[in-house]
Amino acid sequence: MFEELIGGWDGEFVATHFDAPSSSWMFVGVHSTALGPGFGGTRMKVYAEPGQALGDVLRLSAAMTSKNAIADIGFGGGKSVLAVPEIPRGDARTEMLGRYADLVASLGGSYVTACDMNTTERDMDVVGERCPHVMGRSVAAGGSGTSAPDTAIGVFHGIRASLAYAFGSDDPSGRTIVVEGTGAVGGQLCDLLAEAGAKLVVSDIAHELARTVAERVGADIVGPADAFDVPCDLFSPCATGAVLNADTIPRLRCRVVAGAANNQLAEAGDADRLAAAGILYAPDFVVNAGGVLHLAGYERSGWTPEQMSARLTAIGDTLRDVFSAAERDGVTPEAAASRIARERIAVARDPG
Repeated sequence: MFEELIGGWDGEFVATHFDAPSSSWMFVGVHSTALGPGFGGTRMKVYAEPGQALGDVLRLSAAMTSKNAIADIGFGGGKSVLAVPEIPRGDARTEMLGRYADLVASLGGSYVTACDMNTTERDMDVVGERCPHVMGRSVAAGGSGTSAPDTAIGVFHGIRASLAYAFGSDDPSGRTIVVEGTGAVGGQLCDLLAEAGAKLVVSDIAHELARTVAERVGADIVGPADAFDVPCDLFSPCATGAVLNADTIPRLRCRVVAGAANNQLAEAGDADRLAAAGILYAPDFVVNAGGVLHLAGYERSGWTPEQMSARLTAIGDTLRDVFSAAERDGVTPEAAASRIARERIAVARDPG
């Protein structure tokens, strides 16, 4: 399986290591360094077999190339996955992360990592003790802390731009919005939308988390299996990827999809399915760029909070450009955004 996956991938290199003490596979995929070092988070997850983890690395690193190109932060695309038999705790976790840090350090700066699914600021602090090529450490350890608030702010601006394009007004007030996933980003997005007057419906596999957020913002709650069927103006996926697929898209009863989750489309054809259903799709790698802007802006570019605020607001401007290009050229927003990313990479490779 490894040979088939890597053979069909258009990226630059994959670093693979089996960590015997933890019985875990460590994969680092660098898809592109045309715009700078490959940059993407560290995902820790239990997989049925290591080939699935490698497939995630290849797919997610390619998505990071597009996200970082659109965000214009001076980084290429990369991703890493720690495929563990179970999520480690305590000393076992610290020791495994130390060995992972050595793997990243051995790549000589061609890959820079940060937090992702099941990894935290504290984990990046541990990695940073043995590897300089890391962002997203805690403020106490010299990092910029969690990027979740800025990710939520960026998605909020993306939602407003999407509403404006679909309905002629960017005002969320009175709009019914379903937020699927109420974790660190989704929960804060709910706060922003509620403050703007939106009518919220929330869903999460962690029912208590959904209930806490719903009580805080005055939202209704639906089960995860029913979230796609709720009549609404906008559906906002803020949990795991591949939630928009041949099974769920026909169930959607919204005009717009815009959310924080990475890799929302299960396959390329899902962008066409959304368009055929009359649903405006805001490409996730445009909308959720607030996280990479936070990390690269504060930790590498030295942005002020005012500069960060301006760049987060500009996510809406970028999205409007994407929608306009898609309409002009008769393609989906996903295709239009991907073309913008490819053009920026091509210019970097051949500036003449």
